Amino acid sequence: MAKMKKTPNEMSFLDHLEELRWHLIRSTLAVVIIGGVAFLMKGFIFDTVIFGPMMPDFPTYHVFCDFSKLLGFSEAFCNTEPEFTVQSRQMSEQFSAHIWTSIWAGFIIGFPYVLYEMWKFIAPGLYDNERQNARGFIFIASFLFFTGVLFGYYVVAPLSINFLGGYSISDSVVREIDLVSYISTVRAAVIACGLIFELPIIIFFLTKIGLVTPEILRKYRKIALVVVLIISAVITPPDVASQIIVAVPILILYQISIYISKVVLRREAKKNQKKNVKSS
Repeated sequence: MAKMKKTPNEMSFLDHLEELRWHLIRSTLAVVIIGGVAFLMKGFIFDTVIFGPMMPDFPTYHVFCDFSKLLGFSEAFCNTEPEFTVQSRQMSEQFSAHIWTSIWAGFIIGFPYVLYEMWKFIAPGLYDNERQNARGFIFIASFLFFTGVLFGYYVVAPLSINFLGGYSISDSVVREIDLVSYISTVRAAVIACGLIFELPIIIFFLTKIGLVTPEILRKYRKIALVVVLIISAVITPPDVASQIIVAVPILILYQISIYISKVVLRREAKKNQKKNVKSS
């Protein structure tokens, strides 16, 4: 006889843990499978994607050059010939880098499915109207994440590589960058931007549970500006042009988040008004 599936209200704490375990297992399997495909595409992943930003013909360098000229800054981005070499000094370093890079590629590409599994775990505990309001959650969150990933890859990573790879404290120091260090710089730029671009989604849920309001976001706008500049300084080289390039989209996301918070509160007010009318 088929076993009846319990409703969320009938499930115990251990049942919820078991449910979460299977969602995590399926998410991990998806990441591993996609990562396995990425592992087989070694030439494309490393020669084209990972080492792409250190090549002088990388498609966004001429945009950086024009932008720096427009702002009157130095023309450092106009000469993007790499001033360093990438080296491997440990026996297992390249194999280890290959495996971990493939896993991170699996996570990035499989991000929508990971979100889907997490949503399947959370959704049964929501009301019908809450599920309807958040129907586009996976699509919007994935879109924002991939937009951030592309921004990190095409903007932040080249900025970091161009500046840090060419920075020198003395001509006596030979610029031979470890493979793991180089990959970590690219990965940090991509993942950090992907997560930062999820800000509107975070504000949406914080507004839903009552922790954030548009008034609070407007009140602390100046503080948010300082935080944005600090974040820009952390994930980019310490030059003004780079920080402006990164800070502008983050500030735009902050403004969008204020609007989202306002819309959420407006909808909540309409719902409460309808409930009051029905109860009266």
